[in-house]
Amino acid sequence: MDSVLIRYHEIALKKGNRPYFTELLKRNLLAAVRDLGVKEIRSLPARLLVTFKSEIDTQIAIQRIRTVFGVANFSPVERTARDIEVLRTRILKSLNGIHFASFRVDTQRGDKTFSLTSPEINRQLGAAVKEKSGARVDLSHPEFTVTVEILPQDAFFGFDKIPGAGGLPVGASGRVVSLISGGIDSPVAAYRMMQRGCRLIFVHFHSTPYLDKTSQEKVRQLVTALTRHQFLSRLYLVPFGEIQRQIVAAVSRPLRVVLYRRMMLRIAEGIGRKERAKALVTGESLAQVASQTLDNMSVIQQAASLLILRPLVGMDKQEIIDQARRI
Repeated sequence: MDSVLIRYHEIALKKGNRPYFTELLKRNLLAAVRDLGVKEIRSLPARLLVTFKSEIDTQIAIQRIRTVFGVANFSPVERTARDIEVLRTRILKSLNGIHFASFRVDTQRGDKTFSLTSPEINRQLGAAVKEKSGARVDLSHPEFTVTVEILPQDAFFGFDKIPGAGGLPVGASGRVVSLISGGIDSPVAAYRMMQRGCRLIFVHFHSTPYLDKTSQEKVRQLVTALTRHQFLSRLYLVPFGEIQRQIVAAVSRPLRVVLYRRMMLRIAEGIGRKERAKALVTGESLAQVASQTLDNMSVIQQAASLLILRPLVGMDKQEIIDQARRI
């Protein structure tokens, strides 16, 4: 396999701004697979074609491209001559050892001067696949899909569509500062904001020297995992133990967590201004804990003037856990 066909969905709805989003997607795809030897990334109607200099490990390419936000789905494809007989022969050869009960052929002609129309190509190739496999044709819910692309210089074919990460390319929506702990909520909040095109700067508040460095190591692991989606991350580790000690000494227990959160937002906002971020991101979910009631959240957010984004605010704990497992 030396090429991958990338399909996007939400970007296609951008109309006048579409070139901006597609260029960002190209840049992020290149960052994901550059070391595999990319020859070019070509723009096609509603999709991109990534071509490599030589055959590559398909599974490695799949793992990398799955992490790129903005990709709706994709297919590893093989390059062949723009000839229906060559296409038929190559497709049938590639089907050896593959079993399926139903299928469809989906052809897109990037070159309308090709002698056959898309439906004609579908019929001819579909008849050959049906004869070889014995499978039935199902245009609505096929178990297996043969994808064909006809371009001015080449033709490509591949099998099935692999789900992508969806959303918008990282960088499309600007920079934000994400407050991240060693728990589940804040990494899921960070993931959801990256999926909406934000580039994240991470801030973690730790209690060293009053507690060990366990939380710092955990956060480093989480940021490393999330960096697969934006390829480069910056993590600020903020010592917060002394601030906590002073609050404990001066404030009654019911108010402490609210003051902790206000101080965290003030510090995060300072980092955000330095990083030219447009917003702060937290993992708060309404009424999940005492500090996340409407009253307390309202008081906490008054400590910062930057916009505060709470992508988990309407999710319950099980929904957050389920998404964390999928991530």
